[in-house]
Amino acid sequence: MPTTTKQIITLTDSAVEQVKVLMAESADPVIGLRVSLSSKGCSGYSYIFEYAKEKRPLEEEVVSQGARVFIDPMAVMFIAGAEMDYEEGLLKSGFTFSNPNETGRCGCGESIAF
Repeated sequence: MPTTTKQIITLTDSAVEQVKVLMAESADPVIGLRVSLSSKGCSGYSYIFEYAKEKRPLEEEVVSQGARVFIDPMAVMFIAGAEMDYEEGLLKSGFTFSNPNETGRCGCGESIAF
């Protein structure tokens, strides 16, 4: 009987497609996108995205429809249960999180508190 493992975050279809686009357009060979947190901004933390060339020790790997996202081990407790989306707007496009662990955001939306 196959087992199902619950993934640390979920990816929307829009996020899956954008991760695939970024992987395909990268000048260097990559295996996915890495998500981590950085201590900055007026609320305390910001989500950081970078290309992943390899899976690092202790990283959580999320695979959805061919898109691979790696979660930094220091960010897991803050990101667990979140939904990652990709939104395109007139002035700004990018990945967003609907994260039940957030306790606040700054006015400009660039940083978050836990």
